[in-house]
Amino acid sequence: MAVTFEFSGHALQRMFEREIAIEAVKAAVASGEVIAEYPDDRPLASRLILWRSGLEVLHVVAAFDSALQCEIIISVYRPDPALWNDDMRTRR
Repeated sequence: MAVTFEFSGHALQRMFEREIAIEAVKAAVASGEVIAEYPDDRPLASRLILWRSGLEVLHVVAAFDSALQCEIIISVYRPDPALWNDDMRTRR
């Protein structure tokens, strides 16, 4: 079964405001680096994914629903260099 994607209203709103393409988010989930895991999140454990492509850097918060084979995109943003170290993996 192929993995599908579901975007929360919050994620879609932020993507629209920040001009972040759906394709970039899918690429982030497919090939990005998991930099934090949140096993206690409910209703599903989630993770923070770091993705870079050229000058573009994204953080994607996603949860995987194994029963539905669906990636649920919770939030998407470009990390603020004032809040994140240069590697964009750790907060200042």
